[in-house]
Amino acid sequence: MSAPVRRPISMLTCHVDHRRGNRAPARSAATHARAASASEILGLDPIADNARLRERIGVMLQGGGGYPAARAGEMLDLVASYAADPLDPAWLMDTLGLTDSARTTYRRLSGGQQQRLALACAVVGRPELVFLDEPTAGMDAHARIVVWELIDALRRDGVTVVLTTHQLTEAEELADRIVIIDHGVAVATGTPAELMRSGAENQLRFSAPRKLDLSLLVAALPEGYNAVEAAPGEYLVEGHIDPQVLATVTAWCARVNVLATDMRVEQRSLEDVFLDLTGRELRS
Repeated sequence: MSAPVRRPISMLTCHVDHRRGNRAPARSAATHARAASASEILGLDPIADNARLRERIGVMLQGGGGYPAARAGEMLDLVASYAADPLDPAWLMDTLGLTDSARTTYRRLSGGQQQRLALACAVVGRPELVFLDEPTAGMDAHARIVVWELIDALRRDGVTVVLTTHQLTEAEELADRIVIIDHGVAVATGTPAELMRSGAENQLRFSAPRKLDLSLLVAALPEGYNAVEAAPGEYLVEGHIDPQVLATVTAWCARVNVLATDMRVEQRSLEDVFLDLTGRELRS
């Protein structure tokens, strides 16, 4: 009898949070830093099955973890030697644009290069599950795209990816499913499309040369609509934007002697959803 074929089932779940500390529980479960009550990873107990689990997961933490005096290529070769069937380290170095830095010591790599090397170390062992903490932090646009392509390739190969990021564009680009976290609590979860469809159906964005009294604008709108200042001088009217609502906003601006510019109707972005759920004020 032939061996059963396991069909790869993969998902990229992204945790989005404006405060790094709130992501600690996911990282702790990944690294077994503490016992999580009633938690399992790949059907195994993170504490009791520690050794078996380490063979099946990869972890990339933001910042640190490298041997300062080790050369980049040597470090990846060392990590690969721990795996039974590793990916080709030379291929990974080339894919992530690190070949020319293979003989450079870790301490002399740029921040972006250190991040790419950490990613290579996390995936070289062919993990079934990989945790990536801010994988593109400190990278330029070109390096970020290269990393995104590798992460997407992992997912297509059946690897489950759990990614934490502050970059909402990254979450929208990569994730099958997103969890938005506020003060350590998951306040929303869904696919990017589901989250962007939630709440307001679309929005009207416009600019104004002076600060507006939005309570007066909301009073002029039909019931159920909201208006917020998204940025200094930039305003959003949220709800189902139809010709009547557009005419109401235009007429209100004329009545208060404000010339509205850059007026456009658009779908809500993931950033809009995030700010609606976690608040728009600055937090320490």
